[in-house]
Amino acid sequence: MRHALHAEWTKLRTLRSTGLLLVGMVALTVVVSAAATGAADTARCPTPERCFEDTPKLALTGVRLGQVLAVVLAVLAVSAEYGTGTILPTLTAMPRRSAVLAAKAVVVTATVMASGLVTVLLCLVVGRVLLPGGGFTTAHGYPPLSPADGPTLRASCGTVLYLALVALLALGVAAAVRETAAALTTVFALLYLSPTFAEFVTDPRWHERLEKWTPMSAGLSVQATVAPDRQPIGPWAGLGVLAAYSAAALLLGALVLVRGRVRA
Repeated sequence: MRHALHAEWTKLRTLRSTGLLLVGMVALTVVVSAAATGAADTARCPTPERCFEDTPKLALTGVRLGQVLAVVLAVLAVSAEYGTGTILPTLTAMPRRSAVLAAKAVVVTATVMASGLVTVLLCLVVGRVLLPGGGFTTAHGYPPLSPADGPTLRASCGTVLYLALVALLALGVAAAVRETAAALTTVFALLYLSPTFAEFVTDPRWHERLEKWTPMSAGLSVQATVAPDRQPIGPWAGLGVLAAYSAAALLLGALVLVRGRVRA
């Protein structure tokens, strides 16, 4: 396993696309979060105290878009080898195919989590700077964003875990379908189409069920710090739903990799 981890880390870090995707994820997330935070203003509320804005969630809102690049990174970690045919030498050098997938999962998860931590901290810094300009001050009941605050810490750590789980979901799907375009289409459909579909569902019960059991809506519930008990699903329970999707995808990918035929 140690050799498999070293090999996968070498492959991932030597790809030029890896650095570009990680930097892009950080930059895109921070820019979108900054735009959303800068646009928020208590002047649009009846009173600043009655705005009830979830400022930590607002400061982390760019994750909805930045996760796209984490998905691309995870998919390419698998599908690129099938596309170039280098999967055959990989499996020849490491006959235990399950170990190959496990090593890829560990390396991708660690990489995305490290970048996710940097992303979240930058988003909090930007939010701390911009929010007072929109009236979100301590005097109005909005303390400065800080990881020392319990709900903010949970939202921040949960967001890092969210990005890691999304990457694992993408990795498992890529191992199952073995083709870049098909894997990306499948993952993006799971993440983005289900919340969009939920918006058109008029039945309140089904709308709530879709928010509870779709991966992105459930997973991002971990960011809620204002009245989390009023959310369709609790913060950690929602992240658990996403973890279940990721585990199922990885299991399917492992079965296909172990039992399937690999061609040049």
